[in-house]
Amino acid sequence: DLPLIREAARTGRPMIISTGMADRQEIREAIDTARAAGCEQLAVLQCTSSYPAPPSASNLRTIPDLRNWTGVEVGLSDHTLGIGTAVAAVALGATLIEKHVTISRSDGAVDSAFSLEPDDLASLVLETQRAWESLGTVDYGPNEADANSLAHRRSLFFDRDLPAQAVLSEGDVRSARPNDGLAPRYAELLLGRTLNTAVRRGDPVTWEHLQNP
Repeated sequence: DLPLIREAARTGRPMIISTGMADRQEIREAIDTARAAGCEQLAVLQCTSSYPAPPSASNLRTIPDLRNWTGVEVGLSDHTLGIGTAVAAVALGATLIEKHVTISRSDGAVDSAFSLEPDDLASLVLETQRAWESLGTVDYGPNEADANSLAHRRSLFFDRDLPAQAVLSEGDVRSARPNDGLAPRYAELLLGRTLNTAVRRGDPVTWEHLQNP
């Protein structure tokens, strides 16, 4: 309904448009109409127009695609039972969630059967917030949250008492906690290396123990 979208956009208020059964061209026309009429804050909601909607019909992978080609905020108009679909939508980039809410699903109202009751709504708010916070950034390796755990990584320790000038062989070192010695990835490189000093069983392995190859 482009005339309605145009009139709503002229108010200058933020707009949320549910895509419903609209195809890509219709969505493009709706966004262009709203923009041309002066709407500066616009969001569109991925929506499956069945009540209730099965999760399998939600096609949530549309959300990041919709954001990419529209350039607007994208959310979900969710008619599924429960909150799982909404939480998954947030994980895919949804920034708005629409759900039907009722005081009691047993009241017999038209949409009550698939609506959230107050406790469900509280869970939706909590779990979507957790999902949003968990997205973070692309990150590999330890981060600040891992700092205390780094000390508990495995490392290499001598597993026998050995004299200086001993040549290391299988069984002389083993991987154990804490992270006081060389990383376990160096275990094979140690084989055949000569010790500078005598070591005791349980000493962490360091490069200082070893003669240069």
